[in-house]
Amino acid sequence: MDEPALITERDARGVWTLTMNRPHNFNALGDEMLHALQSALDAVAADAESRVVVIAARGKAFCPGHNLKEMVAHHSREAHQALFDRCTRMMLSVQRLPVPVIARVQGMATAAGCQLVAQCDLAVASDEARFAVSGINLGLFCSTPSVALSRNMGTKQALQMLLTGEFITAQQAQAQGLINEAVAPSGLDAAVERLVASILPKPRSAVALGKQMFYRQRELGIEAAYQLAGATMAHNMMDSCTLEGVTAFTEKRKPAWGV
Repeated sequence: MDEPALITERDARGVWTLTMNRPHNFNALGDEMLHALQSALDAVAADAESRVVVIAARGKAFCPGHNLKEMVAHHSREAHQALFDRCTRMMLSVQRLPVPVIARVQGMATAAGCQLVAQCDLAVASDEARFAVSGINLGLFCSTPSVALSRNMGTKQALQMLLTGEFITAQQAQAQGLINEAVAPSGLDAAVERLVASILPKPRSAVALGKQMFYRQRELGIEAAYQLAGATMAHNMMDSCTLEGVTAFTEKRKPAWGV
């Protein structure tokens, strides 16, 4: 196809928008899309002026997960393992970016598409969007999506989705912790922009340090988590932006961060 699988845009504020652009197959995570997303995320990671990433999609669906036609056409254990390894690398790249990643979900997100929503740091969805991890309906438990899902939702809510393959609404997804907000389709862009605008004034260094610590501590026991958090805050306090922020607060003025 002449059009790129992923439309990549970066504005003057350092906000990247990565728009999946294969509406004919609902933006499935085939080889082409995974490669495009990985390349874009690598470019964001290399951009010292990046501030926020928005992952969006064109068409009726956000993402249905993997391209099942490709999986059937390349039916071997080695090919399937390579596919899941590529997908895992991409998902981890989202988490490891030093800037927040927001999913802009305009439509259906299922299987690895639902995983992508869960993997993003924040998510805003149209109230017409629906979510499912429906591999079980094909005899395939959504094991890799369960990793991200179980880190967003309660155990019983995640397992109900995984074991039944049933859809949940955007409102249910918000109530169960999968997304931050469900809004009318006409208000989706404004809701995403509100999140972006609330993040941009914060120092990039503090956001990067905090995001890294947040995901690391979640995998630790509580004592180790507190030790990591305390060490991170001590390091954070030595940052010039933090000193300016604390000083400005004590002097009852706005911090002059220049970000």
